[in-house]
Formats: sequence, C-alpha cells, structure tokens
Amino acid sequence: MALVLLAGAASPIVATPVAAASLYTVPKYAAILIDAQTGEVLYARQADARRYPASITKVMTLYVAFEELAAGRLHEDDRITISRNAAWAPPSKLGLRPGATIGVREAMGVLVTRSANDIAIALAEHLAGSESAFAARMTETARRLGMSRTIFRNASGLPDPGHVTTARDIATLSRALVRDFPDRYRLFSTVTYDYEGRAIDNHNKLLGVVPGVDGIKTGYTAAAGFTLAASAQQNGRRLIAVVLGGPNRFLRDGNVTDLLDAGFTVLERRAYGEITTVAANFAEPDDLSDAVMDELASQDVAADGLVAASSATVPPGRSLAGNLRTAAGSPQP
Repeated sequence: MALVLLAGAASPIVATPVAAASLYTVPKYAAILIDAQTGEVLYARQADARRYPASITKVMTLYVAFEELAAGRLHEDDRITISRNAAWAPPSKLGLRPGATIGVREAMGVLVTRSANDIAIALAEHLAGSESAFAARMTETARRLGMSRTIFRNASGLPDPGHVTTARDIATLSRALVRDFPDRYRLFSTVTYDYEGRAIDNHNKLLGVVPGVDGIKTGYTAAAGFTLAASAQQNGRRLIAVVLGGPNRFLRDGNVTDLLDAGFTVLERRAYGEITTVAANFAEPDDLSDAVMDELASQDVAADGLVAASSATVPPGRSLAGNLRTAAGSPQP
C-alpha cells in the first residue's frame, strides 16, 4: 500500500513513500525538480529526453531581451513594429496589424501573460533582424547557460520538428532567469496585465493558488502536450519544477503542485537532520503492487477533483498517478 509524505508538518516525519503524479505512462511526459540555490536535482523522470517546449520557449526569448536591456542596446520605451510575418502568426496572439507598434515594456507584459506569438516574433525581428537569426542567438545562449540538448528554431515555440529541449535544460534556463535577472523575474508573477485597457490574464493558473509560486511559463501545442516551468519560494528556499508533455492542463498543474509540495517537505525534513530526497520518497506507478494499481485504476476522478486533490494530502493507497487511465482522456481546456 502506498503511503503518504505529509506536507507542512512541524516536526520530524518518518520517511514513507508518496505516490507521485508522475504521469509515468504518458509517452511525452518528462519532469524535473531542482533546488534553485544549489542546483541539486530532487526528482527526475525522463529529464534528458528531448521534448518540444511549446511556449516555454518564450522564457529564452525574454532572457535574451533582458540581456539587451542590461547592455543598453534595448530600452523599455523603444517601439517594436509588427511585421506581416509577425501579424500572420497563429494564436495565441495579441492581434496587432502589420505596421502597428508596441512598446518593449508592453511587449514583455503580453508575452508573459497572453503568450502572444505575434509579439514574440516581432521582438525577435526587432532585436536580430529576423526570427531565424534571433533563434540562432537563443541556441547560442542556451549553450552558454549549459543547456546542452536544446535547439531553438523560433522565438515563440510554435511547432517545428527541430525545435527541441529537455526538462533538465528548461530547469537550467529557469534557474538562470531567477539568478541573472531577479528584478525582471518579478514580471512572471503578473496575474493580470493591463494592455491599453484590456485585462489579459496569465495562462499560469498556479499563480496566487499554490503557495509560493511566482512564475514561470506555461505552454501547449498538440505535439508538445501541456508544458509548465514553475518556480516557488517558501521559507527562503526556492524550487523549480518542470513538467513537459502533460495530457491536459489539470494533470500538468497537479503534477507540478505535487512535486513542489514534496520538495518543500523534504527540505523541511532535512532541517530536522534527515538525509532524504524527493526521489527517495516518491513511489512511482511501476513501484506499486498489482493490487494497489488495480485499486487505483478503479477510481474515477473528474478533472476538477483532480486539481483539488493535487493541493491536498493524498490518503493512503490513493494517488493522482493512479488516475491516469481515466483522467488522461478528459477534455482539454
């Protein structure tokens, strides 16, 4: 029977495995959880397998823009012109027409919230002359940061068979973002951005819901599945969780929530002198007995119930992971 890793306890806890929402049976799935301060990997599943990042790509687009701002070659009040190429980008987009302009400050705001593909392309063209030239710089920057298995082909994350990354590389990028641009990083905590009187909500629904989460970026394409790089800070410690290839938003968000909760609990237990890791306390679906798996498979959890369960203590013998067979087919938002 799978036991539970209790979160938020005030005293040392006996080490027992928690049933993880690992999405282990989903082919596209990959995940990693790291300590942002030390870089320690607390949990990994297919972390070095190449995957499509979808709109998490825009984290690198903005990282390069932040470098240009720091170097004085770009300014927040500069105007970016929307090209025909940018205007024709598929959604998600802001919808500006060719020849229209947008300020750099506003462009960054709608990239973080709306994840606007047209604005990502326009920013890339503004900085490098063409999106392909900007993508080459993105890849060069990735190598400099230690992202050894990432290749960028565009600034938006729109489908391209050569546009690939890994969960580990996205965690490396996320950690660099927090480390190198702490002031700029605050932009990623924007829940709603006001663009010329239009309230644009952030696609990251963990903001303001999961304790400590203050970024970073979601993504979705049919090829990539549902992706999310999330960062949270509690009691002066920051964790970064990356999940790629989720079958729907609910399972992706629930899995990230579970990883962060377990990670902070492990850090708390270490403070009491225990030597432990998240990986040592997660019971993956393939680790469970046939009897447990049969019981889990019989559960029928609706997608909204799955989200609620992801932020609560899971009772013994129950697991979000065990509900994959039923929840993976739920409608995608």
